[in-house]
Amino acid sequence: MQKYVYDFIEGDRSRADLLGGKGANLAEMTRLGLPVPPGFTVSTDACRVYLATGAPPAGLFEEVKAHLREVEARLGRRLGDPHRRHPGGRWRRRRSRPPPYPRRARWVRCWSCPARRPRRWCR
Repeated sequence: MQKYVYDFIEGDRSRADLLGGKGANLAEMTRLGLPVPPGFTVSTDACRVYLATGAPPAGLFEEVKAHLREVEARLGRRLGDPHRRHPGGRWRRRRSRPPPYPRRARWVRCWSCPARRPRRWCR
């Protein structure tokens, strides 16, 4: 069975034809010791099989699931965990608050137009 998924640790810059440009560069940065989050790359061979047959290659989903489990083990977290807050974004309140500034800008008249309409209509 052919291998279609490669970990960042397994690749380098010379395998760009197999991993694609981004995958090879991420693997090279990992090899050099730069701070790259753990991950994997689906090879260009899998893309070629999909383009030729119209279906993903046999065993691809199992390989991806296995690599996702490895990434979760390295991170010490479960991906997609609904009980864990995403560290990169802010959580919005259920009800939005009014802005802290007065909303008088919409009542200002536009002196450049002859109708003297509110400024927001002249833009």
